[in-house]
Amino acid sequence: MKKTLTILLSITITLGILLSACQTMTAIEEPEIAVDVSNVQSGCVTDYEVAVDYFPNKAQVEYAQGFRIEYYSNYKILTVLQPWSGAEEPFSYVLVQCGTPAPENTDGALVVEVPIQSIVTMSTTYYPHLESFGKMDTLVGVDDTTYAYNETVQALASEGKIAIVGGGGAVNVEALLDLGPDVIMTSASGIPDYDSHPKLIEAGLPVVINADYLENTPLGRAEWGKFIAAFYNLEAEAETLFSEVASRYEALTALTDSVSEKPSVFTNTDFQGSWYVPGGQSYAALLLKDAGAAYFWADDSGTGSIPLSFEEVFDTAKEADFWLNVGFASDLSGLLAMDERYTEFKAFQTGNVFNYNKRANMNGGMDYFESGVANPDLILADLIAIFHPELLPEHEFVYYQQIQ
Repeated sequence: MKKTLTILLSITITLGILLSACQTMTAIEEPEIAVDVSNVQSGCVTDYEVAVDYFPNKAQVEYAQGFRIEYYSNYKILTVLQPWSGAEEPFSYVLVQCGTPAPENTDGALVVEVPIQSIVTMSTTYYPHLESFGKMDTLVGVDDTTYAYNETVQALASEGKIAIVGGGGAVNVEALLDLGPDVIMTSASGIPDYDSHPKLIEAGLPVVINADYLENTPLGRAEWGKFIAAFYNLEAEAETLFSEVASRYEALTALTDSVSEKPSVFTNTDFQGSWYVPGGQSYAALLLKDAGAAYFWADDSGTGSIPLSFEEVFDTAKEADFWLNVGFASDLSGLLAMDERYTEFKAFQTGNVFNYNKRANMNGGMDYFESGVANPDLILADLIAIFHPELLPEHEFVYYQQIQ
């Protein structure tokens, strides 16, 4: 009996040793494989594999209504759903990871290898995104710098490091052909005489329509940074930056949710007999709502502008607490020079007139329309400080200032 137990014990120990050795050998023979979890941000893939997902970092569109992005293993499809107001067909762009094959059928869509190395921009609203992504060094041309506030753009232009190519129907196609950028990004109106993209497409240039200006919500407009980021494979960075902006914006709106008194406000000025006020569901009106103000045309269902006469605006807003967004007027005397009747508004008499021109260049180009598009949280903070200063007692204005 003892001999049998001894034999069994010996066998058990031996099996244990063998099992341990096998586990050790398995661990040695099957090392852990390191997986790259970021998009390729420079250069091309040199060892393409069909089964690899080359875009592990993906953008999620939450607020913007004008574009969508679809991901495949080595390419992504960006679709601009409404390139301009009234457009009947969307525009699509196939962004293929450099060093990998493009899909066989692209249905005539522009194919762009990413990450791109050079870009020409035809709108100042793209600058803040390029700057936040650290990609200003890829900017090789712009339409014009007259109203550009961005200091880097102004410096590059003055040093001759970027080309000025014009815009609209006067765009310099030859200059763009010489530049040979990876992408020319522009907006469109649908009016051939004012758009540059028809000429650019005809010349075979890689033009991309960006329709950020059609978004009616502040966060929707800011989210077009993800659209630009897709051309650089910078989805992770864009997601982080936008998430921070959205969080700050929503925290600010929470401050005004419970305000009991909302000061009344109207905006803009008369121009050649027509006073255009923002529709109640427009970008500007929603900012005022989120800032806790009572906008006179808030019940209007439009997203564009409402043309009114001076008399119609005066009858509605003559007793308004605040008057905002008075164009190029830098002081009350300048506003008065536009129309002497402005003195009849209560807001003029009390000095509660604010303009978005605190950051402006020598030609009147305002950063409100530039970096403000990417940073609606900063605009909202300014507005809350105007209407409810007690909510943000330490706030320093970024875009707005009270004109004297």
